[in-house]
Amino acid sequence: MKRTDLTGAAAAAFARTRGAKALAAAGLVAGAGLALGSPAAHADALSTPAMSASIAANPNPINFDGGPIGKIYVGGNISGFASLQDNAVPGDRNFRWDVSNAQIFVQKTDGLIQFYLQAGEYDLLSLGAPLLSANRFTSNTFSALPVGYLKIAPTDNFSIEAGKLPTLIGDEYTFDFENLNIERGLLWNQEPAISRGVQANYSYGPLALNVSWNDGYYSNKFDWISGLLTWTIDSTDTLAFAGGGSTASYFPNSSKESNLSYTTPLAQQNSSIFNLIYTYSNAPWTISPYIQYSSVPRDSKVFITNASESWAGALLVNYNVDSNWNLALRGEYIDTAGKNCNLGGCNLLYGASSHAWSLTFTPTFQYNVFYARAEMSYVSSGGTPAFFGPFGADLDHHSQARGLIETGVQF
Repeated sequence: MKRTDLTGAAAAAFARTRGAKALAAAGLVAGAGLALGSPAAHADALSTPAMSASIAANPNPINFDGGPIGKIYVGGNISGFASLQDNAVPGDRNFRWDVSNAQIFVQKTDGLIQFYLQAGEYDLLSLGAPLLSANRFTSNTFSALPVGYLKIAPTDNFSIEAGKLPTLIGDEYTFDFENLNIERGLLWNQEPAISRGVQANYSYGPLALNVSWNDGYYSNKFDWISGLLTWTIDSTDTLAFAGGGSTASYFPNSSKESNLSYTTPLAQQNSSIFNLIYTYSNAPWTISPYIQYSSVPRDSKVFITNASESWAGALLVNYNVDSNWNLALRGEYIDTAGKNCNLGGCNLLYGASSHAWSLTFTPTFQYNVFYARAEMSYVSSGGTPAFFGPFGADLDHHSQARGLIETGVQF
């Protein structure tokens, strides 16, 4: 699929990965990645990959003695989904079933030298964007090793990581088993997901700071700086500020780089993006409202002839019914401003000055390592000409509804 086959939001959806998420990014707080509010959370569960409050991490991960290396942990996720939607875009279809994850995690979590490797196949489903097969998505985005890094931890409150790292931006993770909902949201569609780079992590009392030098939206050009500052106010309240931006103009200048357009939208790679995220976590509730702002400056060197920006807000809520059931709800709104320009450089959503809102409801059942969940989502767009819409076979519809089911094992 060529870049021109996608709308602004759909293209950006290939470029994505926080309260509890912010602490997990630091990699410093024991159990930071546990499913907060979930009775299944356990002190022995690993903090990586970080998990939301919907699916709990395995409290008894497989481990073995690696000799001089130390204890090695092995986990993973195997899951599949089926989806039914209306107003499918050209190249997509109304009904699809596929693998959503077939991944394995290998890691060492203590000592001076640590590491994390996440390998396999995956499908990143997101609102308002076409669905692709897992094989096609994996091969055209972050490869069969989407996350992998070496970590040096000289002290309990300081560490440095280098490799393919989850982003510090946003309130939703990259892979669906980490999130409250199966599909990632409209705000996630604007954010980087995985970047190559180096990250420093430091914590002092209730504060955790993460700073990264990286390639932004997986551009392979190391000209992005991002950071995350998290304040753990008390046992139930967390406030986080995340931000990132380009330090130099980016434009693909070779055929090899142009193939990165799946993961590197031109406008977003040349942008700055900021989040303010509040999280309340007190069983049975986890509530996380956040706001997001992004700005793309005018830059004639990369054919962005007009500036553009986006304002967005989202509310993520999870209610833990009992030891097996969780109910998650997400509501979002995003508005963009900008004028048409060449190469989609001012199209951050569904056209210049377009806007959209969404609602997503996801009940989840989990028993030990097994889980199943269903989802209903709805996206509505506006700000485009009456005869043009981002959805439908003729691109003349302004809304899309989806229903999904997913089942898997988090081992």
